[in-house]
Amino acid sequence: MSAIKKSFAFGQHQVTLETGEMARQADGAVVVSMGDTVVLVTAVGRKQADPNKDFFPLTVNYVEKTYAAGRIPGGFFKREGRPSEKETLTSRLIDRPIRPLFPEHFFNEIQVVATVVSLNPEIDADIPAMLGASAALALSGVPFMGPIGAAKVGYIDGQYVLNPTAKQMKTSQLDLVVAGTAEAVLMVESEADRLSEEVMLGAVVFGHEQMQVAIKAINELKAEAGKPAWAWAAPVANTALEAAVAANAQSALSEAYQVTDKMKRRDRVQEIKAAALTALATGEAPQFAAADVSKEFANLEYRIVRDRVITGAPRIDGRDMKTVRPITIKTGVLPRTHGSALFTRGETQALVTTTLGTGRDAQIIDALTGERKEPFMFHYNFPPFSVGETGMMGSPKRREIGHGNLARRGISAVMPDMTNFPYVIRVVSEILESNGSSSMASVCGSSLALMDAGVPIKASVAGVAMGLVKEGDKFQVLTDILGDEDHLGDMDFKVAGTRDGVTALQMDIKINGITKEIMQVALEQAKAGRLHILEQMDQILPAARPQMSEWAPSIITIKIDPEKIREVIGKGGAVIRAITEETGTTIDIENDGTVKIASVDGVSGREAQRRIELITAEVEVGRVYEGRVARLMDFGAFVTILPGKDGLVHISQISEERVERVSDKLKEGDVVRVKVLEVDRQGRVRLSMRNVDAA
Repeated sequence: MSAIKKSFAFGQHQVTLETGEMARQADGAVVVSMGDTVVLVTAVGRKQADPNKDFFPLTVNYVEKTYAAGRIPGGFFKREGRPSEKETLTSRLIDRPIRPLFPEHFFNEIQVVATVVSLNPEIDADIPAMLGASAALALSGVPFMGPIGAAKVGYIDGQYVLNPTAKQMKTSQLDLVVAGTAEAVLMVESEADRLSEEVMLGAVVFGHEQMQVAIKAINELKAEAGKPAWAWAAPVANTALEAAVAANAQSALSEAYQVTDKMKRRDRVQEIKAAALTALATGEAPQFAAADVSKEFANLEYRIVRDRVITGAPRIDGRDMKTVRPITIKTGVLPRTHGSALFTRGETQALVTTTLGTGRDAQIIDALTGERKEPFMFHYNFPPFSVGETGMMGSPKRREIGHGNLARRGISAVMPDMTNFPYVIRVVSEILESNGSSSMASVCGSSLALMDAGVPIKASVAGVAMGLVKEGDKFQVLTDILGDEDHLGDMDFKVAGTRDGVTALQMDIKINGITKEIMQVALEQAKAGRLHILEQMDQILPAARPQMSEWAPSIITIKIDPEKIREVIGKGGAVIRAITEETGTTIDIENDGTVKIASVDGVSGREAQRRIELITAEVEVGRVYEGRVARLMDFGAFVTILPGKDGLVHISQISEERVERVSDKLKEGDVVRVKVLEVDRQGRVRLSMRNVDAA
């Protein structure tokens, strides 16, 4: 069990790649250490492909074990369960840059498993997991055209920071992950605080340059410990099939891809395909197998659409390369939601709602680094009817979680601070139609829905998806891509931001990477598209509404002495329960004495505030209070002037005249006006009823 190791400095951390000791029956297994964060990554491939599959079955599972952070899982079963959102997003982060590096016709099943076995909370496991996946695949012998490197880039005080710690990220204006080969960039995922396109491009270039040391180390590890390459070869092209399908369908298919309506175009393409199958794959002696004809028909579609784009011909829906589809916007479309917007761009439509809640509505996240509360939630739903299909409805899939996270990143930079706007916020985007870039429609819709709800966001945010067709040295960047252009193109490049700068950037490549020049063109074209969309949005709703919905909770925030919290809560919670039940409010009290009172109407909120202020108020000498006689004594009467606070009116202070018996002037339950004469060191209060009106 002799281990082979490679180490290198990666930013402020030392990274070690080790193989040969753990998980030796996997095709490739690497233990990646970055500080005290350790990830075991394995790669296994099936030697035989399933003949019934015509796609590449790659599965990536990123798994966080709670023992890695010295914790025991919560819940009844006390073991790890379904993947968390963080695990799902990191699985996608690993998958996206490695998927395009497998050969086009390679259909053998590949599974990559990254298991976090030790965690330093200051060092996220995502970059070690990505490096481990690259190394495990490089060692396995499968036809993987890697390795790749990966790096996280921050931007602090005008400087790029490689692989910043969790503490550094709190002051960073940028959270960017970039992955790529030695030659080109394959994937970018980022969140930014309205940074310029130049800064964003510089961050990508910086990350790509810095990751070269990781790629070099993986290549050295492969040279020493790599397994023999699989004897796999791409299938030989069937030129007779290509010619037959082209002769049968090319002319009709070229015309079909000039039909601008998505559903009509889809139906026409299906008709042409059915005719080709009938002509070439049916009868007593069919020329070709139906599956082969279907595959070649898809290849013909691919070539037709791409050839039109690369030659500069009008796109499928008649647009040029830079035009954004027509936009229609409505706000306040749902009467009982706190905020709503219907954003339609071409044949993509998002119904986005905003719901405002109190602190107790925040999502509790039991993360590997500990429990925390999330006050801003963004949920994205993609029902099958949005693309005219039937399908199962259930819990969100990886794609929905990923698109929701991208949209959340796009809007997070402009969200108000909870100290100034003490609401928990949930945004939900329901995709009602989809023909390209529903996540960016969600960004636009969320900005409008938040402003419709009266949320004082710092600026409007819009998003646009860019595409790419690249053939040799020629390329065309497409603004606001359609679904077909996404499917048949080489890049999905999504940019969200305000007029001032970028708030989120996500890029996925289907080819072996893109150059700095292509990225620069895409960013500049995306900026023009984003500014155009923002102009359309500002015509409908340029700023947050001054008043919130009548159905939204009104939150009053006050500060009390932390020593008085127990008095407000009362024994067994009796006092605060009585206030909430009698006023119909929701009250949250924090340890520092911050009290948030939420109510649907302002009257009940102000009444709850009055009661809390009475409970926590200090008795002031010389002030006149209206109190109720609590009990009579021979020497005077005790009067309740504040909740839980009684004072004594001595018999001599009840009236200007001499009083023989207290009961001659007062009885229990009487409401009287009293003046505070003294509060002694023990907190005892002496009161007077004499000359109160004059006081």
